[in-house]
Formats: sequence, structure tokens, C-alpha cells
Amino acid sequence: MYPSVTRWKTVLRTTALSLLAAVAAVGVGPASAADGNVAWTVRTASNGYGEARSSYSYNVNPGGAVEDAMVVANRGPSPLILSVYAADGFTTDAGQLDLLTKDKKSIAVGAWVKAKAESVVIQPGKTAQVPFTIGVPDNATPGDYVGGILTALTQADQAEGINVDRRLGIRIKLRVGGELKPNLAIEDLHVTYAGSANPFGKGDATITYKVHNVGNAALSGQQAVSVSGPFGLLGVRARDIAAPPELLPGESWNVTVPVHGVAPAISLAATATLTPLLTDASGSTTSLKPVTVTAHGWALPWTLVLALVVLVAALVGAYLYRRRNRTQRKVREDARVRDAVAQALRGQEPQTP
Repeated sequence: MYPSVTRWKTVLRTTALSLLAAVAAVGVGPASAADGNVAWTVRTASNGYGEARSSYSYNVNPGGAVEDAMVVANRGPSPLILSVYAADGFTTDAGQLDLLTKDKKSIAVGAWVKAKAESVVIQPGKTAQVPFTIGVPDNATPGDYVGGILTALTQADQAEGINVDRRLGIRIKLRVGGELKPNLAIEDLHVTYAGSANPFGKGDATITYKVHNVGNAALSGQQAVSVSGPFGLLGVRARDIAAPPELLPGESWNVTVPVHGVAPAISLAATATLTPLLTDASGSTTSLKPVTVTAHGWALPWTLVLALVVLVAALVGAYLYRRRNRTQRKVREDARVRDAVAQALRGQEPQTP
């Protein structure tokens, strides 16, 4: 599951002397930002969609629209002027949900969400409700989309010569009506093997692959990896494989799985099985049909191979040495016979060597 409320931290160069930093954090329920005398919180409004929601979640058909609101509270002693905007979501390399910064163009949730005002002024100790509308285009592709609605405060840091943009927002998960085609694929499966110094000892296999969401629904999954020798013998299963994060349509996730105690069976078959998990609006999870892919690699006992190479080289050397000696003896014997024949033809007694 994605965190429902996030605080983001990135740094973007805007000029030679100015930097823009966006700060965020993960939380459940109301989220807060505090720094010195500036502090505020955000939460979902209580209405027909529910109370005390941790995030926004909707099912909308193409061409449809929904209206909702976010509640912002000023916890500091001074008035606050916060900008309000929406952004598309994506999965980071750390497996967490993040939102595009304001300078990046959104094409889905971030473009479809329109706040009633681009900024809001909140007096100390007061709250303000920020209504927003989500308008789904008529030609929107069915499936899952994730983004968020954000409040932001930009402050200058004179000491560092930067502008710090502190952001606080709430996740929006939107499922556009139509045929749902949840599907995960395993791509670029490879297996490598590292043996031990003992030619008959076991080693480690490393399996790498990519989990790719090729469907139109956000999916997580359960993984299983096994390695075996020829004809399925000497099989070993990997343990404690971390689940991939929930991936949005089109996203991918790189996986590396070590498998210990693998026999050097010359030829290895690595099999990865992925069971997609689909979560509906109520939070219920359904397991889909597993996807299985197999790849092959070599698992040679190199020390044993080296010993065999040395043995074969020694045998070949001994054979060549003996053959050379036999050849030299034959040459000497042929020479002696030729000398004896020559002496006999000259009427001389052959000399005994």
C-alpha cells in the first residue's frame, strides 16, 4: 500500500544562487509540518465520502467528476499563506509513493484535480476548508491513477542562500471505470553462480529480474524463486523475499534474489513465480493468476574443472613424452640396422655396438 500522506524532500536548481527544496513525510490521518513558528496540518474533510479518511479514493467513469475538500489548520502564531496544487504520483527507487514537484508537468490526477483557489490564507489557530474538483476526461483510459493534492509554503533561507519549499499533501487514488486488466510481467530473468573453493561444496546463485506492471491497475505481488539442476534435481528455494511495492500501470521494479546452498550441477534452471495482488477501494486484496518464468545458466565447479584440466594436461604430456622416446629409439635402431647392412655389403663384419 502507498502511504496516504506524504512529505517530500528534493532539491532542484532554479538559478545559480537559488535552490528549491520540497519537504514531506509519511503519516496516517492528519499530517503536520512544523518549523520554528510555522506549523500546519492537513486532513480529509468529513462528508458523504466518509469521516477520518487517511486518503482520497474514488471510482469515476470517463467524463465524470467528483467534488471533495481538504481541511488545513494553522498551528502557528502567525497567519499562513499556502499555495495549493495537485500532482501526479510515482514510485521511487526506495519503493515509496512520491509526487512530482510543481515544476514538473502532470498528465493525469495532477492535471484533472482543480482546487477552488490556488492559495489559501489561514489565521493563527484557525482552519480552512479547501474544496477541489476532479474532472475525468471523456477519453481517459480505464484503470488506476495515483496523485495527490498539496499545500506548500516557500521561505527564504538567507544563511544558505536557498528557498525552502515545504510541502504537505494527501494521496488521491482514482480508478477510472471500464475494463480492468491487471497484469504483472517478469522480464529479463538471469541467473549467475558463485561456487566455493571446495570442488564438491555448494555455492550461491543470484537471480535478477524486473517486475513490470503491464496492465492498467495498481498491483503489488508475492514472489517465489527456486533453483534446480538438470531434470529438476537438487532444487533449492529462496527464503524471505521482500514483496515489491505497489506499482502503478507502466512502472517496473528491479529484483535481486540470492539463493544459498546451491550445488554446482553444471546447468541451473532458475524459476521466478509472481502472484499479483489487486486491492479494491475497500482495502480488500485479491490474488490473481501467478506468472512463472524460467531461465538457465551455468554452475560449474571451477576448482574441479581446473583439477581435471591439470590432470588431462599431465596425461597428454606423459603420452607425448613416451611417444617421443619411442620415436627416438626407433630412429637409433633404424640407423644401426642401416649401418650393419652397409658394412655387410662392403664385406665387413658388423661391429657390435
